[in-house]
Amino acid sequence: MIERTTYLERLKSLKDKNIIKVLTGVRRSGKSTVMQMFRNYLVETGISEAQILFMNFEQIENIKWLNDFEGLYYHIIGQLDLSKPCYVFLDEIQNVKEFERLVDGLYVKPNIDVYVTGSNAYLLSSELGTLLTGRYISIHLLPFSFKEYVSAFEDKSRLDLLFSNYLKYGGMPGILEFADEDKLNYLQGVYNDILIKDILVRNNWYKENNFENVVKFVLEAVGSLLSSTKITNLLKSEGFTVSHSTVNNYLQAFTEAYLFYKVPRYEIKGKNILRTLEKYYAVDLGFKRAILAKSDTSDFGHDLENVVYLELLRRYSRVFIGKADRTAMDFVVKTPEGVQEYFQVAWSTRETSTWEREIRPFEIIKDYNKRTLLTMDVEPESSYKGIQKKNVIDWLLSD
Repeated sequence: MIERTTYLERLKSLKDKNIIKVLTGVRRSGKSTVMQMFRNYLVETGISEAQILFMNFEQIENIKWLNDFEGLYYHIIGQLDLSKPCYVFLDEIQNVKEFERLVDGLYVKPNIDVYVTGSNAYLLSSELGTLLTGRYISIHLLPFSFKEYVSAFEDKSRLDLLFSNYLKYGGMPGILEFADEDKLNYLQGVYNDILIKDILVRNNWYKENNFENVVKFVLEAVGSLLSSTKITNLLKSEGFTVSHSTVNNYLQAFTEAYLFYKVPRYEIKGKNILRTLEKYYAVDLGFKRAILAKSDTSDFGHDLENVVYLELLRRYSRVFIGKADRTAMDFVVKTPEGVQEYFQVAWSTRETSTWEREIRPFEIIKDYNKRTLLTMDVEPESSYKGIQKKNVIDWLLSD
């Protein structure tokens, strides 16, 4: 079992704090496993099993509670000795009707520390976000980082091969259990689970003829500027009948299920967030290959950009794509202290024309904030006019 240190340390720091801990993320990203790891930590530190209750609401034995939050509340209370600190873990809580009332009831009960997980943004965008305003903190889980992925292998002598597989199959924890020939079938199954449970059922969509077309379009366009109008026009040009509002609804559903992340543009000079032409990045590159059914991809640059985006999301709280005058900056991030940093991503900058293109956005920006160029070039880290050029694998494995 790969220990996900970042998330565990976050949970440890919040232990016994008077706030609900909400773990969110795409299905099969490891939320349940992280909760189990934290549960094991509690036991190792002397917490009795009798003070811990763990319920998964996708297990058949808990189906009877899905429409009875009040009965479930009393069932949970009856299992605990409330004279001591108790820890309640509710996995995939969004399956329980009026779950927000259950969570609120447990939260206000003395000596109960509440932890919940959910697989879509409904957990935060619905009543949980209104009824529990100021009483919860969200911890967002992503699939394995490359550093976590590498830790699963004893032989780390060929990091280039491990990274090639990471680009091909992604970092969903479940893929480590399968041989290469079965990985894409596994990922297709995970995608179908997300599609049915977190998108179609939730939105009461039963016959959506163009849904798969939009999914594939966004996957093909990872790393490119997109708008619902652009997608609608392209589909219409290919003979598909779809409305602008329908495409908008699809895009919103993708992001709410964490299948994609919508990244807004940030105008660096004016310090404004622009409202048009965002980019979408996949939560895991393995889905790109599984859903598009391609044996290989030549889009290495955008795939690399996708990996870097997800890593920036792990390290920084706010990530944007940038606009410097009329030039695009791959990423602008905000540190916890509110300082801007800039990132450019390229497969290689050994050709002079590519090098000049990639450093151009840095040269336009007039501040002195940190700027980093990430490439697959294997050469010593270097600096040019304050621009740090780093090998992306080394950067991914750094702290």
